Amino acid sequence: MKSWGITVGLLLTFAVGGAKCGNAFSTAPMERDAAERALMQGQLDAAVAALHDILSTNPKDASAHLLLCRAFYAEDLADAAVDECEAAIEGLSGSSEAQDWLGRAFGQKAQSAGPISGYKLARRVQAAFEQAVNLDPKNSDAVDDLAEYYIGAPAIIGGGVDKAEALAEREMEIAPQAAHRTHALAAEDNKNYGRAEYEFRAAVIVAGHPDAWADLGHFYARHKQYDQAVDTLQKCLQADPGMDAAVVDAASILMEMDRERDMAEKMLRGYLAGKSKSDAAPAFKVHEQLGRLMVKKGDKAGAKIEFETALALAHDYLPAKKALQSL
Repeated sequence: MKSWGITVGLLLTFAVGGAKCGNAFSTAPMERDAAERALMQGQLDAAVAALHDILSTNPKDASAHLLLCRAFYAEDLADAAVDECEAAIEGLSGSSEAQDWLGRAFGQKAQSAGPISGYKLARRVQAAFEQAVNLDPKNSDAVDDLAEYYIGAPAIIGGGVDKAEALAEREMEIAPQAAHRTHALAAEDNKNYGRAEYEFRAAVIVAGHPDAWADLGHFYARHKQYDQAVDTLQKCLQADPGMDAAVVDAASILMEMDRERDMAEKMLRGYLAGKSKSDAAPAFKVHEQLGRLMVKKGDKAGAKIEFETALALAHDYLPAKKALQSL
C-alpha cells in the first residue's frame, strides 16, 4: 500500500537531483500516473500521499489537484473535494471532466448544507454540470449528472423535467445511451412507467453496455418487480466479463432487495479480483460493502477481514470503522 508513496518520493528525489545537474526532463507525469493507478486500485491513502508529494513540489499542478479532488470525493470529504476541484479548474477551465467533478463535489457538499448555503451550492452544481456538457457533449458521465440534476432539483434551483427532455433530444445523436437514460428518468418522474421501461430498454439496445443493464434492473427493483430485476442484473453480469463498476452497482441493487446474496458476492469479489477497478467504485468502499454482505450471510469472520481491508486502503473511512466496531 505504501509502495506508491515510496515510489513518488524516490521520483521526486531523482527529479530534484536531475535539476541540480541541469537535466531538464520532468518526472511529474510519471508521478501523476503512479498516483492515478493507486486511486484506480482504491489505494486511497497511497494516492493522497503521492498527490500531496507532487503538489508540495508544484502547487499549481492542476491534474494532481483534480486527482486529489476525486480521492476526497471517494472518501465523502466534500469540503476538501471542492477545494481541490476549484484549484484544478484554475488550470483546467476548458476540461469537461474537471467541470463535471467540480459539480459532483459541490453536490456532495450541498447534501449536508443548510437551506441558504444549499441553494447557492445547488446553483453551482448546475453551472458546473452545464459547463461540462457544453465543453464536451460526448461526455456521457456529464450528461447523466446534468440530467439527474434537472430531474431531481426543484424549478427554483434550475431543475425541470422539460430541461432533461430537451437535453436528451440534443444528445440523442451524440450520446444515445445517455439520452435514452435521460428520457427514461424523465418519464419515470412523470409516472409514465411504460415509457420509462421502454427508454431504459432502448439504452440497453444501443450497445448492450453493462451499466445500461444495471439501470434497467434498478428500475425494476424500484417498482418491486423483483424477479425481473434479478433476471436483468444477471444479464448485467453476463454482459460484463471485465467485471467493471457496473457489477458493483448490480450487487448494490441485489443487496437493497435482499435477493441473491451469492450472486451479489460473486459480483463484488469478481470486481475486486479483476483488472477494471476504478474510482467509479472505489475498492475500499467495495470491501466495506462486501463486509456488510458477509454480516447478512452470518460470516462475521469474513466481514471482519473485509472491513479491515477497507481501512488498510483508506484508514479514515468512517463506515468501515463503524462497521468493524459493531461486530
